[in-house]
Amino acid sequence: MIETMILQPAVALMIWTMIMWAWMYATRIPAMNKAPDIGEPAKLVGTTGSELRSKLPEKVNWKADNYNHLHEQPTLFYAVTVVLALIGAGDGPNALLAWIYVGLRVAHSLVQVTANKVMVRFVLFALSSVVLTALIGKAALILLV
Repeated sequence: MIETMILQPAVALMIWTMIMWAWMYATRIPAMNKAPDIGEPAKLVGTTGSELRSKLPEKVNWKADNYNHLHEQPTLFYAVTVVLALIGAGDGPNALLAWIYVGLRVAHSLVQVTANKVMVRFVLFALSSVVLTALIGKAALILLV
């Protein structure tokens, strides 16, 4: 019996990731156009994001950093939400934990792309990691015990 309630926060985090993608480019493209040592962005060849980093303001880079972060640990979140849904454990406390995880990741994003206070980010990341670990643990208890 598939329980899809837990997939709602997974989709919400996907939506948030695309919001961060749009925010990243909404700030990065204008910054590239203003940067004196980039030249014409449309004529750039072979340049990577890491090469652009030193040429763009840090506040612009923070959005790109966060977008990248949303493709790291959240991949485990997506996997565990699908696993829990498939085994019929995607409702109740597990769905609540998934929403808490998403809320913490959104808060982490907002801190990183605005003030970028490292200790605040760290606490939010650590809390979200604990929640994710709990979700993985719940899946493991059902499937491996």
